[in-house]
Order: sequence, then C-alpha cells, then structure tokens
Amino acid sequence: MNPTAYNAALLVIACVFASSFLLTSYRILAGPNSIDRLLGMDAIAAMMQCALATYICWTLDTSVSYAMIVVALVGFISTVAVARFRKRDDA
Repeated sequence: MNPTAYNAALLVIACVFASSFLLTSYRILAGPNSIDRLLGMDAIAAMMQCALATYICWTLDTSVSYAMIVVALVGFISTVAVARFRKRDDA
C-alpha cells in the first residue's frame, strides 16, 4: 500500500476518534441518569482500545498491546461494579 495513502487513512481515523471522544465526553457530563454515564464510560474504554490499535498500526510498535489489555480489564471490571452496586436514580 502507498505509505502516503496509509498515513492519510490513519489520520482520518484519528480525527474520527477525536470527535467521538468529544461527543462521548458530552454524554458523560450531560447524561440525565447514571446509566447514560455508565454507557459513556464504557464507550470511552472501547474507543481507547481502538485508538491504541490505531496507534499500533501507525507506529508499528506493539509494546502498547499491554496497555490495551489493561484498558479492557479496567473497563470490564468498572462496568460490572457499577451495574452491580447501582441504585435507582430519582425520577
């Protein structure tokens, strides 16, 4: 593949991730209840994994894969913990 086209595609992907991080951050801050905030935090964890995978593709440095595993585990454990101990929101 042409390196210029490859870098351009990765740049577009990075811009899409940046905009999705901003939109998801808005959902976390303005969420009307805790489930919306939990869903936003879960989406941030998934996007962080995808962003790290994009970084691996861009730099060809696989040492970041350990960070991807940590982000996946922390995202899973935090989602389960919040879902387990969540109290109902006042409607």
